[in-house]
Amino acid sequence: MDAIVEDGWRAFLEREFGAVRPDDEVAVAEMVVDEPDRHDWRVVDAAYDRLTCGECGERLSRGPAGCAPCDLANGFRYVAVETPRPGTHPYNEHALRVNVSVVRRPSGIAPTEVRLRALALPVLLEGVVPTTAQAQAIRAMANKGVDLETIAAVIYEEWGRG
Repeated sequence: MDAIVEDGWRAFLEREFGAVRPDDEVAVAEMVVDEPDRHDWRVVDAAYDRLTCGECGERLSRGPAGCAPCDLANGFRYVAVETPRPGTHPYNEHALRVNVSVVRRPSGIAPTEVRLRALALPVLLEGVVPTTAQAQAIRAMANKGVDLETIAAVIYEEWGRG
């Protein structure tokens, strides 16, 4: 899942700046996070990866829940642009973005929720948009204690036909 973000960052750098030295990426990252609403979510997430939180020392926006600067940055990441991938439904991009953000910053999120979101990523990357009923059925299975292997099989078999 980090590759999704990194690929977006590399494409952004190439398109906007051509060759960028690794030392200059921090300056570009600071520019991006100053205006997250002007950039694709992958670019914003990757920019935060290049910055360090002065409070907790983690990558900015990925520190523990309760770290004020990371919580603030994590919120700002959601004002970034969602650019649908060619050939996919726009809702797929939103689902992909939310699942990636939960898996990349699991602090304060129930472990089962993080695992469910991680299981859904491969299908979302294929462009699938699960129906509300399909997503609710997966949640109900998890709430009943169905093992993750069975849930994964349902996601891969059923969502693709949704």
